[in-house]
Amino acid sequence: MSSLTTPMLKPGHYPRTTPHHTNTLIWCVAIICAILAVAVIICGVTIFIGYLVIKPKVPQISVTSAQLDAIYFDQASLLTVQVTIVIESENRNAKASVSFYETRYGLSFRGQNIAYLAANTYGLGPNKTTVFNYVSQSTPIPLNPDEAESVNWSLNRKIITFELKGNTKTRWRVGLIGSVKFWLHLDCMLQLPVDGTPIFPRCSSRTQ
Repeated sequence: MSSLTTPMLKPGHYPRTTPHHTNTLIWCVAIICAILAVAVIICGVTIFIGYLVIKPKVPQISVTSAQLDAIYFDQASLLTVQVTIVIESENRNAKASVSFYETRYGLSFRGQNIAYLAANTYGLGPNKTTVFNYVSQSTPIPLNPDEAESVNWSLNRKIITFELKGNTKTRWRVGLIGSVKFWLHLDCMLQLPVDGTPIFPRCSSRTQ
């Protein structure tokens, strides 16, 4: 029988191993990723600190008052109204000016448009407000029997309800945070006394 023998290594002699070197490209990618991660963290901390210092606030649009100046409803079921609406724009930021643009609102009665309220682009300085006084007079609106009955019912109650809906855009720059834009959406139900008494709804915009 033959026997297998294990070769003996002499003292001081070990098998040679091939040294493993990390690819230079991998090192470069790792360094770039680390730099980007640090930059993102610094940017986030800077924006957060800027937010705490500046405390940006979304501008606001509000209906401060409204009144029914005149209403005419004849036997031919034609309705004509004149409504005055006061809308206030407010910039509540202490350190930033704000631009308002693409402002457009529609005044309607039971889904029928009576008038459109619009404004050109305008700006407001820090902690400033401005007021727009809209006087809207409709052309004669033909009503179907159900709508005519609703008007008669409203006249008996001495209150007629209108709806004011629309949007405006705002844009302002907040320090290191950069330019900020918002849609301001206004949706108000205006229950106006037929005797011309003004109401003060303080109906305000919502952001989108």
